[in-house]
Amino acid sequence: MSDVKERILDFLGKCEEMKKCKFIMATTKIKDLLKCIVNCPELYNLFEAVCSDFNYPFVKSKCLVTVNDGFSRSYVVLPQTVGQRLAFIFCLFVEFDKETINFNDFLQRYFLEDGSYYASYQAFCNLVIVGLQEAISQVFREELSAPSQTHVEEVAPANAEKSGLISAIDLAIAAEKQNLADNGRISEEEKVNGGHILDELARAVHAQDMNLINALICGYNYFALYNNCTSEVLGELIGEIGYFGRLI
Repeated sequence: MSDVKERILDFLGKCEEMKKCKFIMATTKIKDLLKCIVNCPELYNLFEAVCSDFNYPFVKSKCLVTVNDGFSRSYVVLPQTVGQRLAFIFCLFVEFDKETINFNDFLQRYFLEDGSYYASYQAFCNLVIVGLQEAISQVFREELSAPSQTHVEEVAPANAEKSGLISAIDLAIAAEKQNLADNGRISEEEKVNGGHILDELARAVHAQDMNLINALICGYNYFALYNNCTSEVLGELIGEIGYFGRLI
């Protein structure tokens, strides 16, 4: 395995650790990610480049959204381009690290789920950490696809494929949750119900519990049909879950 590939996989592994840790450890894990970036020349150079001339206050005002449509709600929208997404997440992490933004308050404002920090943290990871993983994997796709050099490492691609698919499913679930939030034809109660199903689906995927996964995706599909809110994202999610079932 090349040194570059090893360092990038180490960073992606730290992202996975953050997704699985308890929310009270989140700020420590964020510090670990920032240290990993500083200690990895490829990541350091990447983030230095994307942050150069990056207007964080302006992008932040566009990404941290608060709307009033009968009641006030706030949510996060990540930038569409890979470079701006990386720069925004990095600057946001620096604010958490310096405590110019209180992480717990941020969760409860922008990722308010059922009122618990656990659910808010899972929603944060499903959007922000998965978004970070996807962007890094895209930038270093050639290095990550390089063939392994030792017999021990020959088993890694299967695990890497599964890990990548889990990240893709996380991203699809986050996108579907955003579709729900943006849908003006569905009641707020139904949005909450659909969001709960998607949250449980994400947890079942990480637990690799295929029986529960099948039950939840079937239930959510009926939910979407009943509320007339099927989408391309849902179709992709169902396809990814079907493929995931063949890997585990």
